[in-house]
This record gives sequence, structure tokens and C-alpha cells, in this order.
Amino acid sequence: MRTNSRLFWILAGFFVLADIVYIVWSILYSGEPLATKPAGGEASKVEWVGTVGLGLTAILAGLIAFYLGRANAAAGGVLPEDRTDGNIEDGDGEQGTFSPWSWWPIMLAASAALVFLGLAVGPWIALIGAPIALISLVGWVFEYYRGYFAR
Repeated sequence: MRTNSRLFWILAGFFVLADIVYIVWSILYSGEPLATKPAGGEASKVEWVGTVGLGLTAILAGLIAFYLGRANAAAGGVLPEDRTDGNIEDGDGEQGTFSPWSWWPIMLAASAALVFLGLAVGPWIALIGAPIALISLVGWVFEYYRGYFAR
């Protein structure tokens, strides 16, 4: 994970450098020579969509690098997947509780499909899918509180 963090820091630096180059390039190539200045306007303009996009990409890479660095520090040592002599079974542990018998994820996926279909086709379909999605989400969250599998 330490290597991944370093790679993302390098990537963030690359995007900052690319953003600076993009800004300079868009100022130099604004469609008009620098010597001619239109009346009341600037001769060189920054192209904001690419500038903001590259800047946000640099920020995203920096956030991922920061998170990976903090996760590596919190792990307290070398993880089994980072060791060259590590085996597959060294990294297994508790992954969580899964419900193979549950129908709620299928209902939630179908209702989410209805909501997105409603956004694409007609809002009335989304109005049908939204309450079903809410019921399915509540059912999935609280499925262990009632019935045979209650805890």
C-alpha cells in the first residue's frame, strides 16, 4: 500500500504540472496573436473547463494518495499481500455477514432500475420505483431483526 500511495502522489504531481502547462498553453494559444488586443477585452484567455478538470484530477489523486498513506500507517506493518513470501491464506479474515437467502437485494436492484428508467423515460415510473426502493432498503437493513434469523 505504501507503493500505491507513492504512485498516487507522483500522479497528483503530474496532474498539477499538466494543469500548469495547460494554463500556459491556453494563454499562449487563445486564437489571436498576443500583440493584437481587442477593444475592451483581453488578448489571452484561460480555457477554464480543462483547467478545472485537470486541477480536480490532481486533487482526487492527492486524496487517494493521502487515504492510502493513512491506511498503510494504520495497518501497523507490512500487509500479507505486500510481502513476496505471503500466501493467499495469510490475508483472509472476517469479511462480514452475508445473506444468501435474502430477496431484498434483488428487490432493491429492480426498484433502482425502475427509478433510473423513470429518469430516462418518464417521471411517473420513477415515482413508482422510489417507494419500492425505500421499502426494499428498509427491509434489507432490518432483515435480521425479525423472524427466523433475528439476532
